[in-house]
Amino acid sequence: MRDVLPSQGQTRRLALYGTGGVVGRCRDFCRQALTDWRWLPTADEEQQAVAEDVLLLVSEVVTNACLHADGPQELTLHCSEDRLRIEVTDANPVHPHPRPTGRAQPGGHGLVVLDRLASSWGSEPRGTGKTVWAEVAAPRGWGR
Repeated sequence: MRDVLPSQGQTRRLALYGTGGVVGRCRDFCRQALTDWRWLPTADEEQQAVAEDVLLLVSEVVTNACLHADGPQELTLHCSEDRLRIEVTDANPVHPHPRPTGRAQPGGHGLVVLDRLASSWGSEPRGTGKTVWAEVAAPRGWGR
């Protein structure tokens, strides 16, 4: 089934603006890509969990761009045989950093989610803003 991807993988981009409904649009875009790449639907619980983690990561990174950067400019997904890379570009040059919050306080937990669900994540300058990225390993048995 991995034959759905070219040998160099596949990249999909979604241009964005504003903050209205953008999280849902990005999740829908990502869900369609995961379906096309045959990560979804699946009867395997582990594969399902990985796909749900990807959707949550997209939601978190896009929400952070909405809250801290006047909204995202672009969502990029790059799928290869061994991983999926999620990138969200925004116009704010300030890189993400943890905010001190108590466990009972709402908000401020997005980077904790990235730390727990992504195999790696970071940010890099892009134009006058930045790109926040997260990578997730392909589920075991994917494409077999």
